[in-house]
Amino acid sequence: MRINPSAPGWIEKFSNEYAAAIVRYETDFSFYTACQRTGLFYGFVVDYHLHRAIDASHWDEEEKAKVVFFTTLFALYQLRKPNHEIASFLADVLAFYSSISRAKFSFIQHFLPESSPAQELETLIADRIQTNTNVIAKNFTHLVTNAMLFVDVLAFEHYLVSGTIDLKFFKEVEQKCMSIISLSLQIKTNKTPYDDLLIKLFENSLRYTKFSDEVDAHFLAQLQQESIHVLQRLYLLDVAQMALWSDGEKQAVEQEYVANLIVILNLDKIVQNTGFEIDVFVEKHRINIPYLNEKHPVKHFYSNAQETIAKLIIRNKNRLLKELSESKELVVLLRKSTLSELSYEEKKKVKKQLLDICKSVPSLTIFLLPGGGLLLPLLIKFIPQLLPSAFNENLDD
Repeated sequence: MRINPSAPGWIEKFSNEYAAAIVRYETDFSFYTACQRTGLFYGFVVDYHLHRAIDASHWDEEEKAKVVFFTTLFALYQLRKPNHEIASFLADVLAFYSSISRAKFSFIQHFLPESSPAQELETLIADRIQTNTNVIAKNFTHLVTNAMLFVDVLAFEHYLVSGTIDLKFFKEVEQKCMSIISLSLQIKTNKTPYDDLLIKLFENSLRYTKFSDEVDAHFLAQLQQESIHVLQRLYLLDVAQMALWSDGEKQAVEQEYVANLIVILNLDKIVQNTGFEIDVFVEKHRINIPYLNEKHPVKHFYSNAQETIAKLIIRNKNRLLKELSESKELVVLLRKSTLSELSYEEKKKVKKQLLDICKSVPSLTIFLLPGGGLLLPLLIKFIPQLLPSAFNENLDD
């Protein structure tokens, strides 16, 4: 039976054929390691929590992510509520997302009055997956955004156990993730200019909070004292390792940091003698994962983005120069940025004025899309090269 996850009705069709084949896990750890093996965290889906093989050769990466996200939620549901079938799962997962929608999130409004529960869930999953489907994000892998999808899984688990969910849970998990990422990048032996960009890419995947690069000095000590569910602790460990993997290797000091983090997260008894699933996955699939074939996946994003922006600037050169000529303060600041570091206030002015210009040039409106802010530094880099010298000299007066 051929299933198209981009066409309406795919969940009902998939459920009729495969719901009984979704694996029923016995423990939280077996469920989590199976989630790792699917590849969802790492942006390369290879498995779907199924006892049976399924032909996914005709699916694109987004469609694979939809299916694995659906089966992950259902597998977790079966772990928490054994013997409950697809109908009760649909009711509970929709109630879960309805609870989130009460906090002024709009995706529930997409439902049609006659939508079935399965169709409503299709809309929800498409909304969650599509945070990464814009012109900008296609220059990077699904690694970051799809990893953050697991926050929904953690929240669903919390909802099933407690019967309630609020934004505080999402915010706390996201803040812990970003703090772990920041600390992990500080530990790295081979620091690169792309580490800051990696932070920004993770930050762009956040839905409910904003990232602060000031990590509390007592963060790890506080983390050790908190009562955090084992799934969340395992996920934080994975997020740390994903940050360390950003340069394609882990040094001895980084391995020592991971070992210490395992103790802090109280996972030493759980993960002992199991190895690290992320290492196994990367080594097994490296040759088939496009972004891992690059020496540095974030550099791959950066290089592709440079090419895209260079083309946009060339094609819109005259219009861009016209807009810049009406914003002399911006040009002065851009010239200054090539010689010295701008102050925080100056950077805010540059960003605001550039975004205003982007609004007036249709081809540059991609910078206004979700994630567009990540590419503004590249736009700033190219503009001084674009300005005629006479134009610059006039600004000196």
